[in-house]
Amino acid sequence: MPTPRRVVIVAFPGVELLDVTGPAEVFSVATRVAGQEGQEGQEGAAYQVQIATAAGGEVPTSSGVRLVSDLALEEVDGRVDTLLVAGAITQDGDNVEAVIDETVSAWLRRGDPRARRIGSICAGAHLLADAGLLKGLRATTHWLTAAQLAADHPEVSVDPDPIFIRSGRVWTCAGVTSGLDMALAMVAEDHGQAVALATARMMVMYVKRSGGQSQFSVPLSVQAPSDDPVEALCRWITEHPREDLSTEALAARMNLSARHFSRRFGRRTGSTPASYVETARLEAARRLLEESDLSLPEVAAASGLGSVKTLHRSFQRQLRTTPAEYRRRFR
Repeated sequence: MPTPRRVVIVAFPGVELLDVTGPAEVFSVATRVAGQEGQEGQEGAAYQVQIATAAGGEVPTSSGVRLVSDLALEEVDGRVDTLLVAGAITQDGDNVEAVIDETVSAWLRRGDPRARRIGSICAGAHLLADAGLLKGLRATTHWLTAAQLAADHPEVSVDPDPIFIRSGRVWTCAGVTSGLDMALAMVAEDHGQAVALATARMMVMYVKRSGGQSQFSVPLSVQAPSDDPVEALCRWITEHPREDLSTEALAARMNLSARHFSRRFGRRTGSTPASYVETARLEAARRLLEESDLSLPEVAAASGLGSVKTLHRSFQRQLRTTPAEYRRRFR
């Protein structure tokens, strides 16, 4: 029998549980799927998954569930096919930060194992960056900590939008569950779409979330009590993309001057009203392209973007693709 592909997932105290167990389950299910009858020629698709921590043994996770690692970091020797670094986020009120485990960082800086492929899950990208493994590369992480990653590591081209990004042998992905999407893409790279699709079906996964899909949903950009007037306005914007959403019209809805409204909206959302409206309309257009048979002129009208020309311009500027290509990839 061929030697299984060795996957080592690095964890540390306080790690997000699903950062570790999510990808591990994808590789485990892929192994079972590839071994079933009907998967001829895939006998070598097995994976061996190991969890590595600083000292080995038990490690607590952010959820309180304890993981038992297979080996200590210093015992990770020999050939590793895929090395994945899990992450963790701390939150104190409005202050959200990625956890930098110095032991893991130092181990990575000393020289990562001879891994064919390296990846991070969620805020694990901060550990890769801290070790210098993302220098000069395009990368992503959870949208809550993307600004921190960009500020701490200007040498990294941080894109907070995609679910995952591949830059050569280095992969990075967004928040928690996107680790499953990235692992599934790795299975597809290793053993083809048939095995990946069968794995997704067995796990009841949403199989169309490929790397270019956006992790950012406009309504998630405002997290506040339901009686917050700006949040209520943001919800109304997403529900009524065809309305007059000019700054003046929105200001009137809040009984404010346009200038006062723009300042208040910017402080609350970190965006100008015009930028927020365009992004909300773009998201509406994306959903229509994914879920309907509407023509491009109909999508442009229903999303509030107005014309096909404006639709194309928004897609090119924000997603670097065309509406037709987006529909082809994600429908």
